[in-house]
Amino acid sequence: MAALRWLTPRRRSATARSVLAGEASAEAARKSAEAAETAETAETAQEADSGAEPEFPVHGDDRAAAFFDLDNTVMQGAAIFHFGRGLYKRKFFETRDLARFAWQQAWFRLAGFEDPEHMQDARDSALSIVKGHRVSELKSIGEEIYDEYMAERIWPGTRALAQAHLDAGQKVWLVTAAPVEIAQVIARRLGLTGALGTVAESVGGVYTGRLVGEPLHGPAKAEAVRALAAAESLDLSRCAAYSDSHNDIPMLSLVGHPYAINPDSKLRKHARELEWRLRDYRTGRKAAKVGIPAAAGVGAVAGGTAAAIALHRRRR
Repeated sequence: MAALRWLTPRRRSATARSVLAGEASAEAARKSAEAAETAETAETAQEADSGAEPEFPVHGDDRAAAFFDLDNTVMQGAAIFHFGRGLYKRKFFETRDLARFAWQQAWFRLAGFEDPEHMQDARDSALSIVKGHRVSELKSIGEEIYDEYMAERIWPGTRALAQAHLDAGQKVWLVTAAPVEIAQVIARRLGLTGALGTVAESVGGVYTGRLVGEPLHGPAKAEAVRALAAAESLDLSRCAAYSDSHNDIPMLSLVGHPYAINPDSKLRKHARELEWRLRDYRTGRKAAKVGIPAAAGVGAVAGGTAAAIALHRRRR
């Protein structure tokens, strides 16, 4: 594959920082995926539907791939808040910091979309907490935190959509503002190809407390997807992208098959105007549907219902 080109200086402009963050995340994602392919042979995905092949995703199309936002699209809540909870359990920081994480997570769950100030505060907190720690240490802890706080929060319906792409022989990537190390853990646990996430700077395997470029958010996600697509020789017009947030409209607009999953009000409005596909797994109600993949079928609907029942039980 051709090597990714890096823009310098890093802080020349907001656009340059977005490109730098996107390319840094794409490079980290590619290296992780290549390592995973070398380490083990992928298991053959079980067929989700024994009937006729669906029109989309197209089986055997190696120039197509799928890109999934993480927070509130694949998983209930925000990964960085769950990660913070796990770090607190391991005494990485004090009770007052946990209270802030808890408040931000509660707000995110209730509002259903990202608040830039909350997300910035969470990122700053996480960077200060991990500064001086080894990358290998955080990766190991991330595995434990996934089991403790994240595994039960995966939306079954969205996971079914991702599986449909895998069953079609396509690569599936997470694209998230969460730290790339955590995103890679989640992607691997879900059987996905890899992840693009925010890249924290490290020297000699130790975090410096700074980022490479900027958080992978908004336009930076689109830059990361564009960079990865170029490196993987993908045709974006044949690719799909999934998100809950209007902040991801730049990423969704890049691909030929955009999906609004558990959308916030702005994204729902935008998606309806452009006749993008919509799915909502937060309640038992049916969202407006335009060309939903047949492979998602009964599994996606059942997944959404199961998630709604689980949420109802937790609120009682």
